[in-house]
Amino acid sequence: MVLIITGNRNNFWEMGFYLLVILFLFSACEQKSTELIWNKSFYQIGSQSSPRAIDINQDGVLDIILGAGGEEMAQTDQGVLAIDGVTGEVLWSHPAPAHVVGSATFYDINQDGIQDVFIGGRGKFLAGINGKNGETIWSYDYTFGDHPILQNARYNFYNSALVPDQNGDGHPELLTVNGGNWDALPGDDSDRWPGVLMLMSLTDGSILAADTMPDGQESYMSPIYFENANGVGQIIFGSGGETFSGNLYLCKLSDLVNQNIAAADIITSETGHGYIAPPSLVDLNQDGEFEMVGISHACNIYAYDILTKTMLWTQSFSGVESSNSMAIGYFNEDEVPDLLVGMCIGVWPQYQDAVLVMLDGKSGAVEYQDSVGCFAISSPVVYDLDHDGLDEAIISTNQYDCNYTFSEDSLSPETMSNQIVSIDFQKSKRSVIDETIGFKNLFSTPWIGDLDSDGYMDLIYCQFFNPNDIQRFMGMNCKRISTPVKLNETPRWSAYMGTHGNGIFSK
Repeated sequence: MVLIITGNRNNFWEMGFYLLVILFLFSACEQKSTELIWNKSFYQIGSQSSPRAIDINQDGVLDIILGAGGEEMAQTDQGVLAIDGVTGEVLWSHPAPAHVVGSATFYDINQDGIQDVFIGGRGKFLAGINGKNGETIWSYDYTFGDHPILQNARYNFYNSALVPDQNGDGHPELLTVNGGNWDALPGDDSDRWPGVLMLMSLTDGSILAADTMPDGQESYMSPIYFENANGVGQIIFGSGGETFSGNLYLCKLSDLVNQNIAAADIITSETGHGYIAPPSLVDLNQDGEFEMVGISHACNIYAYDILTKTMLWTQSFSGVESSNSMAIGYFNEDEVPDLLVGMCIGVWPQYQDAVLVMLDGKSGAVEYQDSVGCFAISSPVVYDLDHDGLDEAIISTNQYDCNYTFSEDSLSPETMSNQIVSIDFQKSKRSVIDETIGFKNLFSTPWIGDLDSDGYMDLIYCQFFNPNDIQRFMGMNCKRISTPVKLNETPRWSAYMGTHGNGIFSK
């Protein structure tokens, strides 16, 4: 756009007027709107994984890594997807023996300048994948039928964490858990094996140490690693399931290295339920140390002071269950971070309404509670969208008749839609960012951030199609939406398990 001024006018006020016109026109041109950048459709697959972002083709724009698959235990050529952040096209895909439910961990293990991908899923799948081309660096091979501990590591892998080098090769190691028999029925204790906490070489996938859950129960919970103020490595892990009792544990990394996690402290326990959603770490009492906050499957919420080994507060709910990991942000006027978690009304697997609850981080008091559609296990992400100093939430919701009765003959409502909504807790205002008729999302948490470094927030999320079965997939859309929200700072909680995928809240 060019504005030409002609003539010999030298009047100061008139020139000022022209300058204002120029500024107005340029300002108008720079006004940004919400825009769908791309929508990539995939046939016959879906995802229970949550997207991660990393630049793997070195074009300066972050790309998307996502686990995927078709039927839970069916082989797929599209188990792990690398999606171009600019175009939405597939850069590479990696096969898997079953659905890849985990989210990616990144580390450049082959030292080629591109982050490599470490990701797990059902069917004993865990692999290190070359980020440049999708080729296998290593994969988990179950050959432990007679091993007293590793014979149990025959089921699912979830999210992993990086821990400091233990074998002296100069690279971190991979902390993960294996457990959870997909074929075991709710309430049936037959053919359930103890979960196994594992430490593996990031270089070649060899197992450096492993131990079963101290209580002998299965495990679905992604482990959390952190270091306390004294630099001592700590691991949080959990046992139990939707219908089986469990415990939440805290041990030292050295306990696992010595294959003795029976020495772990029991933080809290549940009867008839376990600990599925990984907890989060945040400094609630401003003592410079992490507190642990989380939720059991029975919806008992806790804030635990790791330093003093005491509960700061607890909060309980009835008639609801949760496998949803917490999100953390500043939702009220004080300086203590607050907590946000989703719950489902009903008993697994017959869920009805989904409820979003916000708790004051200082006291545990409920400050917001409202329905957010129907059955969903995806978690919120958080950012101060209106720059008023307080955070809002972005969450994926499903809209259909939540009182619909599911049965073997009727596995999906006739009509449904998936919405991406933002929630302003101060104004009790909900805004729909995007809606897709006929689609749903049960598990996948959105990602927010600045993909292309233009200073504005991008939103990545996936939606899934199957008119016949709400928990199965016949295809999916993955979308990138560019928003007019300026990113004045890096989002503190922008993805599943936090901005860095490690469950730790950064101020």
